[in-house]
Amino acid sequence: MLNNIRAVLFDLDGTLVDSMWMWKDIDIEYLGSRHLPLPEDLQRSIEGMSLTETAVYFKKRFALPDDLEEIKKEWMDMAREKYRSQVPLKPGAREFLWELRRQGIRTGIASSNGMEMIQTVLKAQQVEALFDSVHTCCEVKRGKPSPDIYQLVASDLGVGEKECLVMEDIPMGLLAGRRAGMKTCAVEDDASRDQREEKRRLADYYIQDYYDILRESYEVL
Repeated sequence: MLNNIRAVLFDLDGTLVDSMWMWKDIDIEYLGSRHLPLPEDLQRSIEGMSLTETAVYFKKRFALPDDLEEIKKEWMDMAREKYRSQVPLKPGAREFLWELRRQGIRTGIASSNGMEMIQTVLKAQQVEALFDSVHTCCEVKRGKPSPDIYQLVASDLGVGEKECLVMEDIPMGLLAGRRAGMKTCAVEDDASRDQREEKRRLADYYIQDYYDILRESYEVL
């Protein structure tokens, strides 16, 4: 998988850390406080959006009176402590990051989350120093599935697109990596288990966890 790869680019939620359960809980709590039910299609509808794009979507769909910054601040206040104390790295992720460092392969994060939450969880897990570049979709014109965020991180690392491997847990993220001209690896996550076939269709590789890569038992698609 790592042959001819000079950089591995990670999505954050559901890919590097086990946090997708938390965001659904926050959506339920946030909408519930406004006496609104959680629509069944909500998670799929906002898949791949940046934090700002998601706030725009919520404001329009649910006719919220709050401005975008107020919406995002409330979400961040709800998420901060969970990221600090309840969100772990995915199995084998820490060991894989150290192996990439040992091989001299550069690392980056290309997340739809906000920078504060990324920094909070990386610091809590003590892996900040294992990333050479960290960017969010709020910094680019278009979120996933557009390739913008992956192109930005690759440019920041000084690595060509064809020398990058993208790690993603959702179809929209895998599509973003493909559109950037990069190799893609789908990461198993409970929150996207109903999308496994679509993930396999979009990915070059599929792993249950990062130990699969370390023992070279991943699925080549």
